[in-house]
Amino acid sequence: MPVPAASHPYWLRDNCPCPECRAPRGGQKLFRIGDLPDGLAAVEATEDATGLTVRWSDGHRSHYPAGWNAPAGPDERTEHAKRLWEAADFARGLPGADWAAYLADPEERAAVLASVLRSGFALLRGVPVEERQVLRVARSFGYVRETNYGELFDVRVEPDPANLAFTSAAVAPHTDNPYRDPVPTLQLLHCLRNDCPGGDSGLVDGFRAAALLRAEDPAAFDLLARTPVPFRYRDRGVELSVEKPLIGLDPRGAVREVRFNDRSTHTAALAALAPADLDAFYAAHRRFAAIVLRPELRLDFRLAPGDCLLFDNTRLLHARTAFEPGDGHRHLQGCYADLDALSSTLAVLRRTTAVLDELEALFEGEGSREYLGEAVTLAAHMLQAAALARAAGAPPALVAAALLHDIGHCRGGAPEAAAGPGGRPGDRHGESAAARLAPHFPPAVTEPVRLHVAAKRYLCTAEPGYADLLSPASVRTLAAQGGPMTPDEAAAFAAHPSGADAVAVRRWDEAAKDPAAPTPSFAEFRPLLRELMSS
Repeated sequence: MPVPAASHPYWLRDNCPCPECRAPRGGQKLFRIGDLPDGLAAVEATEDATGLTVRWSDGHRSHYPAGWNAPAGPDERTEHAKRLWEAADFARGLPGADWAAYLADPEERAAVLASVLRSGFALLRGVPVEERQVLRVARSFGYVRETNYGELFDVRVEPDPANLAFTSAAVAPHTDNPYRDPVPTLQLLHCLRNDCPGGDSGLVDGFRAAALLRAEDPAAFDLLARTPVPFRYRDRGVELSVEKPLIGLDPRGAVREVRFNDRSTHTAALAALAPADLDAFYAAHRRFAAIVLRPELRLDFRLAPGDCLLFDNTRLLHARTAFEPGDGHRHLQGCYADLDALSSTLAVLRRTTAVLDELEALFEGEGSREYLGEAVTLAAHMLQAAALARAAGAPPALVAAALLHDIGHCRGGAPEAAAGPGGRPGDRHGESAAARLAPHFPPAVTEPVRLHVAAKRYLCTAEPGYADLLSPASVRTLAAQGGPMTPDEAAAFAAHPSGADAVAVRRWDEAAKDPAAPTPSFAEFRPLLRELMSS
């Protein structure tokens, strides 16, 4: 079968997912583009329900699973991946969660992080009203971005403020630190006290404001997107400056960033522009500023002690009403972080959930079928093995290995046959299971899984009488697996770093075939598996 014309040979080979081309754990390529030969061509291709298999002119063989090249969605940092909003869109409440639920439930955590990416913000309630807790929130999904303001900063009235934020005055909608490159992409504000009149918080969706400007005055939008504006900040210990447009676009013209902070613009540097250009710039700037101040765009709310606000500092403008410090106190602690870490954490949470859902579906689907003539199903067998490992006090990785040791029998149909062509040893379900698990689990899980078949062969040699304990089905498969090891093979297996763990899994494997034994559910092991996947 010829390779589809749309599949460029270097592009297709560059994306080969096989273990020779990509590290199974991290997916990093193991070759350089210059390592591919000149004149590379596909000489044969076959496609079926499992995907596309290609044989190359240099002898390499690639297999591309079905759906491997699903179209990517829009850049998650641009307007096309966002929910653009106005204040009325949150009439029923702000997106967020209780802090305890956020910590305990991975799906709740994923929902909060997804809100930050999609709507630009989320509110965590019930964060302990203690100093430095804002750092704990930031570290729950990423890393603290330290600046000249320190690891964290206190937003309260100061006697000699270096920034308007440290006064009781009203603060107009703005983005923070526009004078930095790169700018901190996330800001967190944790309320410790807020019992004075005023001091309400406000948010404006800068991407929505930019979209309105583009619709109402395309020329002004274009001008602000291509005119670098000087932003500067200095005090006794720091001097920072950068030139960036107020509206930042990606190479395809989508809004990716808004920098808006009148307090930090240093427009004296625009003096080199011709008067007509200055006229056009200020008209566009003032038009954008007027849109930002439209009441229907501003979402106002009051932070209570224990509330922690997370928001996208490259998109949302934040504001504050004036307050009266003499009649109470307003004290927030803040820090900066970055969206790439939040996005990474969210992707891992989603990927982990997807993998666990897939495994659970295997247990409930193919796993419910007959298991090579044993008295229990494949799923019951694996679940019993995990229960035995757990009862024995095995470490989590070994419990997981016991639980997943036989998923290599699942092939999207009936359990695989034990013998290979001509009756030669062909049972490689340990290796196939380990390969399937390797992208998601550490070697402490995958190595005992890979070696548990060899462990049976080892025990038949190392322990007289062990073979007599095997079930009839296990006796039948022993021959396909290579039979008892030779003394030299047994000595090599015993010296393997994971040999003892594989033997433990093998013993639970053989004992986990009792139709009368209590069998736990897969759901009982999901937290353990999730923890191992994120470690």
